[in-house]
Amino acid sequence: MPTIHVNGAPREYQAEPDTPLLWVLREQLGLTGTKFGCGIAACGACTVHLDGVPTRSCVRPVSTVEPNEKIVTIEGLSRDGSHPVQKAWVALDVPQCGYCQSGMVMAAAALLKANPNPSDADIDDAMTNICRCGTYNRIRAAIKAVAQGSTRQAGLNIQHTDGSVA
Repeated sequence: MPTIHVNGAPREYQAEPDTPLLWVLREQLGLTGTKFGCGIAACGACTVHLDGVPTRSCVRPVSTVEPNEKIVTIEGLSRDGSHPVQKAWVALDVPQCGYCQSGMVMAAAALLKANPNPSDADIDDAMTNICRCGTYNRIRAAIKAVAQGSTRQAGLNIQHTDGSVA
């Protein structure tokens, strides 16, 4: 049986080679935080990290994922919602309906890991996910709060994964 490495553990799956990674994650592994939105990699609701790179899982055939590649889903970003991006999302009331937000959080976390202090243009370039509710201003504010450490001044006390407090 083929194996993929998800959220820190090897996981076996059984699927046709052209099955999208999204469906293996959701239907076989029970990781339903990653959402189906469009099926054509346009909306980003299905965003996961593949070796740290935000990847649209709805169009990525599971057979193209190497066993040594590390997949991280929203469930693996932090088990208890303590990732700084997740805390900022909650503290700043980013979600409205929430459907796209797991993909948004994954895209924002990858952006901040690659670029800890992104400009507005950097955020615009990286955050290509679609939010039908239009919470883009709150998304930008949450990313900036984590990047600038301004969450401490707002009383949000967001702890970064390295132990520092924003």
